[in-house]
Amino acid sequence: MALFSGLSEKLNHIFSKLTKHGRLTELEIKTAMREVRIALLEADVNISVVKEFVAKVSERAVGQEILKSLSPTQQVIKIVNEELIALMGSANSKLAVSSTPPTVIMMAGLQGAGKTTLVGKLGMLLKKQGKKPLLVACDVYRPAAINQLKVVGEKAGCQVFEKGQGNPVKIAKEGVNYAKSYGFDTVIIDTAGRLQIDEELMKELEKIKAEVNPNEILLVVDSMTGQVAVEVADTFNKRLEVTGLVLTKLDGDTRGGATLSMKAVTGKPIKFCSVGEKLGDLEPFYPDRMANRILGMGDVLTLIEKAQEAVTEEQAKKLEKKFRENSFTLDDYLSQFETMKKMGGLKDVLAMLPGMGSKFKIRDEDIDEKKLLSMKAVIQSMTMRERENPSIINSSRKNRIANGSGTSVQEVNRVLKQFEQTKQMMKQMKNNKMFKF
Repeated sequence: MALFSGLSEKLNHIFSKLTKHGRLTELEIKTAMREVRIALLEADVNISVVKEFVAKVSERAVGQEILKSLSPTQQVIKIVNEELIALMGSANSKLAVSSTPPTVIMMAGLQGAGKTTLVGKLGMLLKKQGKKPLLVACDVYRPAAINQLKVVGEKAGCQVFEKGQGNPVKIAKEGVNYAKSYGFDTVIIDTAGRLQIDEELMKELEKIKAEVNPNEILLVVDSMTGQVAVEVADTFNKRLEVTGLVLTKLDGDTRGGATLSMKAVTGKPIKFCSVGEKLGDLEPFYPDRMANRILGMGDVLTLIEKAQEAVTEEQAKKLEKKFRENSFTLDDYLSQFETMKKMGGLKDVLAMLPGMGSKFKIRDEDIDEKKLLSMKAVIQSMTMRERENPSIINSSRKNRIANGSGTSVQEVNRVLKQFEQTKQMMKQMKNNKMFKF
């Protein structure tokens, strides 16, 4: 996840300096906390949030039981981890469900935050959970907004209720009544956004809220807008009393610290985070997992969940046997690359493994569609014997494979190098006690 990469690197650098000391002094901890404070401010975390966070960590970290412990650095990191979790909301906050269907979810947010796409993503996620969601088009002002929701709804496999560019309050009410009549258990209302907060927008949202009495009011916030996102969340919350936040563009290359400020400023939980452009790229937000990622501890639970969606149990057992018997071939390699793409990409998978992300410098462009097609061509131009035992591929074989695949010898070398790199990574995973290979 690119969002916290800069902050993660800085925090890990700070803690790596502490590990060089045996026991820690109060002065060393205070020096480290000053560096943590700077790192958080540079990551665009709200200044008042930073002050409170550093004060809490410092107070706990300079206690005698920490200073006299056998591994004080680990204790300090543990405290930072616990305070990060508390800062982001302690636990995953689930959606409220109405005792009498349908559950009504009202989506709000500024234009450009990705709200309409998010409606489709949430619909798809709920459908996977066995729900029957209805998407209601109440963004009647933005050109093509209704058509956009129709396209998104079709891709998500969700029905869209729309009445053209009519009264959004009336459309919302009719949508809920339609859901009751036709057995939909969830209604997701896509409301209109504006380029900035204005009184007209707020009054319309308040009217929709009063008319349909939603179980959830989710505010969609663009995480790339920094402190502006925090101000937007605070303003919407004061007028609408939102029940939760949804963060979009968490895969973007941004400082991202504003995300850490959301819960503290609004008092509302982050319920979901969007980590990509595909409709399936919406995840429930787990503060503990996010804190682990920020501190470079990985996120094994999310990795397992993604793997369960992408790989059947039979496929997993077959792959486990190949690792155990050291019979992992280039055909298996190609198959696993395609599976990892379903899970978000190899770079994202590595980031979820404790301590692994920094060891293997694999770039996003190494696994784009063109590279994958080129890799397929290279591997499929090899003989069965070469795929099973690539060590026999000499210069003349490389020339033959390059000609047969329409690529170059350099490309063949790249594929072979990455294959060996992957085998090395899998060997480390095999030796990790957390994985039962």
